[in-house]
Amino acid sequence: MRTPMVAGNWKMNKGLYETRDLIREMYPVLHAVEGVEVVICPPFVGLGVAKREVEASTIKLGAQNMHWADSGAFTGEISPTMLKELCEYVILGHSERRAMFGETDETVNKKVLAALAHGLKPIVCVGETLEENQSGITAEVVSRQVRADLEGLNQEQAEQVVIAYEPVWAIGTGLAATPEGANAVHKDVIRPILRDMFGETIGDGMRILYGGSVNPGNAAELFGQSDIDGGLIGGASLKAESFIALVKAAM
Repeated sequence: MRTPMVAGNWKMNKGLYETRDLIREMYPVLHAVEGVEVVICPPFVGLGVAKREVEASTIKLGAQNMHWADSGAFTGEISPTMLKELCEYVILGHSERRAMFGETDETVNKKVLAALAHGLKPIVCVGETLEENQSGITAEVVSRQVRADLEGLNQEQAEQVVIAYEPVWAIGTGLAATPEGANAVHKDVIRPILRDMFGETIGDGMRILYGGSVNPGNAAELFGQSDIDGGLIGGASLKAESFIALVKAAM
């Protein structure tokens, strides 16, 4: 059985006091949730505050990105050695990073390997654009991303990885994929690749999240699909009420 995960990607939102206040608003309900792994991913500057606020709870922390190098002349970047003191997870390869900051499957793969080398668990994002979706090449694009992003991992490393399928055309647009359509990508495209790369047992055990305009109105139906193991949540993670509702929908 795969434990569902609901991870909140706050993106470039919430300062220190806002981070503290949002966690404190969610904490009474989420601090001891069972049956769902809850992860919040504030901006880098909020990780220290968040770490203090979630101590003694089951809430996990994640970062939104990282560099693959341990240290060096990379102005503005954050290394895995810095993150491992603050969080357990790190989001890698988000479509916004790929589209706006030139990330490629090659650099995502380097980050995945670096994260795992330092005990961080990657949440690896894959997904097709609207043009690719309308051209009927979703399976081709997603297959290429999964294989390239996870290249060089062994079975033990693969067990630590979470995949997040986020169709680019659904992120922040209000246009979520249908539950059946999203599940088809998870079940018929991503899951077989994971089995092929890492064996049936590991492939069947790896979690695949869905992301893209998930909200309290559609979460239960999405999370109820056979191969959707929770969600990577954007805008709905910025309000305690909606994020709590999403966690409950995954129970």
